Amino acid sequence: MDNDRYSRQIRFHPIGAEGQSALARKHVLIMGAGALGSSAAEILTRAGIGTLTVIDRDYVEPSNLQRQSLYRNADAEAHMPKAIAARQRLIEINPDVDIRAYVADPSARELEELAAEADLLLDGTDNFETRFLLNDLSHKRGIPWIYGACAGGAGAVFTIRPGITPCLSCLLQSGLVNGESCDIGGILAPAVQTVAAHQAVEALKLLTGNHSALRTAFLSFDLWRNQHIEVDISGMRHAACPTCGERPTYPHLSSGRRMKAAVLCGRDTVQLRLPHGLPLTLDQLEDTLTRLEGTVERNPYLLAYSFQGKRLVFFPDGRVLVHGTSRITEAKRLYHALLG
Repeated sequence: MDNDRYSRQIRFHPIGAEGQSALARKHVLIMGAGALGSSAAEILTRAGIGTLTVIDRDYVEPSNLQRQSLYRNADAEAHMPKAIAARQRLIEINPDVDIRAYVADPSARELEELAAEADLLLDGTDNFETRFLLNDLSHKRGIPWIYGACAGGAGAVFTIRPGITPCLSCLLQSGLVNGESCDIGGILAPAVQTVAAHQAVEALKLLTGNHSALRTAFLSFDLWRNQHIEVDISGMRHAACPTCGERPTYPHLSSGRRMKAAVLCGRDTVQLRLPHGLPLTLDQLEDTLTRLEGTVERNPYLLAYSFQGKRLVFFPDGRVLVHGTSRITEAKRLYHALLG
């Protein structure tokens, strides 16, 4: 290990030489190499993590470059997969780190295999379907994970430790977590960097054994409105929670909990089916969407939202019709852009 490279970090007393050596033996899996994932990956690579696994299903686009500082214009021009572009750049930054890149949208079984040796899971994804997979996997394997999200000028971070803190499902019930998306509401790069910095420093605390320094509250902030809020979540863990409760079943690791999609015959429409209904009621969804660009229509049975030539129709039973495309990947992207 090149101690000169890490000399300023070693001089930071809570880490020191012992913590730096521990960090070099650790393995972090980052799910998603977009704005948050790529930023956190760069911080951990510069810090001297031993092994870093980066998983992402997407490729670099010009609109990414405003906030995804790991990528270059050439990556966007070549439509380079983010995981591959990230690996190439990270190796240039620190060749001593073992960078493993996977261009994939992994199933629950595949994700379990990729995480088998991981000491920490880090959330760089943009949708709750994948986050719930991470949440169940974390608790089944006893691996901590760090939730992060941002949209507009705001962000949120929480460190989830199996057996100690509430899980993501518990937080969702509390109303702390929402599905705001940068695809619809936009995003400021400083908000991304702030969330990634909080995620990375929590990772460093965990990986170097400084557990007493971990934040125990749910952090949310809005840089534009100059707001910073920490919420005590100690009483939010539910005994009946299927992920972190007394009798866990880890339901999101079952393929039956995954979103199903089908192109409707003869129509430029994709039907998405969520196995347990929408994450928001139609009233909540209407309140969210009316604050965005686009047109909202509502009757007692459904809610329709039209935006940039696409029309999404939401049903309480968990069905969503995405009109204006026959591509399942695009339909899922539009859904996740609205509801996370």
